[in-house]
Amino acid sequence: MEASYVDLADPSHLEFDYMRWMRIVLRAARARRVIHVGGGACALARALAAEDRDGDARHEVCELDPDVLALAREHFALRRMPGLRVRVAEGRAFVAGQPAGRWDAVAIDAFLAATIPRRLITVEAFRDVARVAPLALVNVLDDRSAREVHLVAAAVSAAYPRAWALGARAGNTIVVGSVARLDLNRIAAQAAADPSPARLTAPEAMAVEIAGTVPLEDREV
Repeated sequence: MEASYVDLADPSHLEFDYMRWMRIVLRAARARRVIHVGGGACALARALAAEDRDGDARHEVCELDPDVLALAREHFALRRMPGLRVRVAEGRAFVAGQPAGRWDAVAIDAFLAATIPRRLITVEAFRDVARVAPLALVNVLDDRSAREVHLVAAAVSAAYPRAWALGARAGNTIVVGSVARLDLNRIAAQAAADPSPARLTAPEAMAVEIAGTVPLEDREV
């Protein structure tokens, strides 16, 4: 898919705006141990691993489809590198097997067609993510109605004390759940300065937007 764009001469280059927005948040949180649910060509994980200078970063990528990884290895030079491990695994199951507090963040960028698998965005799923990491990021594809964004944010807010978002009015939006109070002013400024500017929806505004939205639960999926 287009979002698997990788610059083979410069792995730190991220072509797609939503990946750059995710990187802004991960950098702001100083997240160095990250589970990536959804692999593709592993562009974001590769970019973050490539910029590590201390050698203590760890990026674990879970990709459900082995054929996707086979293509990435054959055509996109996906290789094992320091700080990067790629495995064929279902993301939620992998998270469930992790000890509490093991990771700094979980980044979810997984789709079936244009929809996030429902089992990844339930209240129970995010509570397990929150057990493992104090930061969650979810790439959501939506239109101007923002129904999917609100659905994900409602579930995130059931697991994290703060739920907020970076995105445009339509297209990709990054829904974020965080325990810590990150510097949202700085994040907003950096996202606004991106070649594809993103607008930050603060936790207070997000709470108003999702009021009345009923999040998904496991029994519904």
